[in-house]
This record gives sequence, C-alpha cells and structure tokens, in this order.
Amino acid sequence: MSFINNFMTDLRVSRAPAGGFVLEGLYWGSFAALVPDIKAAIGASDGEFGLAMFFAALGAVGAMWLAPRVELKLGARAMQGAALVMALAFLLPGMAASVAFFTVAMLLASAGSGSLDVIMNTHVSGIEAETKRSLMNLNHALFSFAYAGAALNAGFFRQAGYSPLTVFFVILVLTLIIVPFMFHRPAPIEQENASAPSRARNGLMFFGGLIILIAFLSEQATEAWSALHLERGLGGSAAQGALGPAILGLTMGVGRLSGQFIAAHVRETIVLQIAAVIAATGLIIAGSAPILIVAYAGFGILGLGVSVMAPMAYSAVGKRVSNQQRSFVIARISVIGYMGFFIGPPVMGGLSEAFGLSVSFFAVSAILLCVTVFLAPGLRHQ
Repeated sequence: MSFINNFMTDLRVSRAPAGGFVLEGLYWGSFAALVPDIKAAIGASDGEFGLAMFFAALGAVGAMWLAPRVELKLGARAMQGAALVMALAFLLPGMAASVAFFTVAMLLASAGSGSLDVIMNTHVSGIEAETKRSLMNLNHALFSFAYAGAALNAGFFRQAGYSPLTVFFVILVLTLIIVPFMFHRPAPIEQENASAPSRARNGLMFFGGLIILIAFLSEQATEAWSALHLERGLGGSAAQGALGPAILGLTMGVGRLSGQFIAAHVRETIVLQIAAVIAATGLIIAGSAPILIVAYAGFGILGLGVSVMAPMAYSAVGKRVSNQQRSFVIARISVIGYMGFFIGPPVMGGLSEAFGLSVSFFAVSAILLCVTVFLAPGLRHQ
C-alpha cells in the first residue's frame, strides 16, 4: 500500500511533465514501427535514410539550445506549445514521398520534440530538488511504456494496411486530449551571460552529456533499425518487426520503474557502469541472433540496461546545480546527449550498408562499454 501511495504521489506532483513524456513516447514509438513503410515510401537506401535522419536531428539540437529562452517567453504554456508543434509536424513524415521532403519533415518534428524534451526534463529536475523525491526514472518509464504501446499499435495498423499518416493523425487526437493537463509553473531560468560557467559545472555537463549521448545513440540503434533487422534479416512480418521496438520500450519501462527505487539506495555512477555492460550484452545478442526469439531477448536485455542511463545522468547532474542554473545545464547536456540521435543514424546506416546491420549493432555495444570504463568514473569524480 505504501508503494502504491508513493507511486501515485510521484505521478501527481509530476503530472505536467509526465504528459510530455507520454507524448514523446507515442510519437517516437509509432515512428520506429513505421520506419519500414516510410523508408519504402521515400525510396531511400540505408545510407540515405541514415543521412536524412542526421540532418533532421539538426532541428532538435537547435531547438534544445534555444529551449530555455522559449520557456522564458512562453512561461507556463511552454510545454504545451512544444507538444503541439511536435504533434503537427509529425503529420508531415506520414505524407513524405521523397527523401528531401522526409528530411525537412523530420527536422520540424525533431525541433518540436527537442524543445519539449528540455522543458519537461528541466521541470522534473526542479520538482525533484523541491520535493526531495526521485522522479526522473518514473517519468522516463512513462515514455518507455507509451513507446512500447505505440510501437505495437502502429504494427497492427501496418498489418491492417493503414498508412503512416493515419497513425500520426490518431496520435494527434490523443495529443489534444493530453495537452490541457500540461500547464506548469515555469522553472527559474539562468541567462547565459549572467555568470561564466564554473569548471565543476563544465565537468558535470561534459561527462553527463556524453553518457546521455551514448544512451540515446543506443536507443536509436534499436528504435530506428530493429524492425528492419527483424523483417529483412530474420524474415519477420510487419507485426513481428514492430515487436522489436515494442519490447525495447516495455523493458525500458520496467527498468526505469526499478531504477526509481534503485536510485534511492545505490550511487548513480555505479548503476551507470553496470547498466552499460547489460545494454552492450543485449545488443551483441540481438545482432548475432539466428532466429526472432533470440533477437527479441537481446532487445529486451538492451532495454533493461539502457533504460536507466539517461535518467540517472540527468538526475546526477540536476541535483548538483542550483535552481537558477538548472534550465541552462539541462539544456546543454540535452544538446550533447541528443547528438546520439545526430550521430547514430549515419553510423548505423553507413556500417549497415558497408558491413551489414549486425556489425552496426556490435559497434554500438563497444561504444556502450566506454560508459563503464571512462565516463561513469569521470562523472563520479566531479
């Protein structure tokens, strides 16, 4: 009963950003499951698709950089505004019939998503500092569960013959229902030129940002490419392909709910070191899988490991800066972290085209181990 009461209290105090995490999960989970159809509709090779996503990520990076100023201007409506921009922009990839149009469409969608990402993470971090409750893992778990459900739903829509545009329109309707609950008290904003960043703060942003980068890169490796791996490499159907990102989302949700309690007892950097090894193991299993069930197990293990990496890094950095610095610092580590989406697609696409999709999964697993060996110890020393 105490567990349920604490859980409901955590949901209540973080209601506004929780809606943002759910919407992010709905859109990106659907997109991951729809990649085979979208890719076929625009006639892109693996390399072209990866390059398109590379340029699209520029929109998110620019939006994240400007997100503190957007929140300063829009105040309590900032999260709602970013969510509506993302919702409308995601209709465009569903209409895409060329690589060029798809690239512009994803740039706009990523810009809305990037702004929402910074504002909601900043708000959760501020609530954590104010209430002394661990909330980051819970909110990221909501993203993961929404992601898993959306991926499965999109897979069923694909199997039934519906277009990507139809799927994104259904989510737009859900967005209009959720957005009214995302009104929030704006967080204090630090002006960039108010004071020079301290050496300690730079260190926190460097190590924390790189850990989030690798976590996002690993998620992207599975989100955007697992359906292709299962369908093209292992002969799965559209519904079986959608199970890849769905399993990732589900196990990430379970891992993050577990992280909600682990964070209260174990130092974040220790959890990060163990989680990176688990995630790397999962990718190796998925990449070398001879049959679908083994690949599913690999993606599940990856999800459990990678699930806590970004929330733990956000939490570790956010609790070590002041209220006035938090929006600025969260924005900057989000920009660094989002480079995982920025770097991931061309790395995955290039390696897949040259050596096969399995090799690209192995390469990402090696990158994950850098967190265990170098980055988590570096963050611990800050």
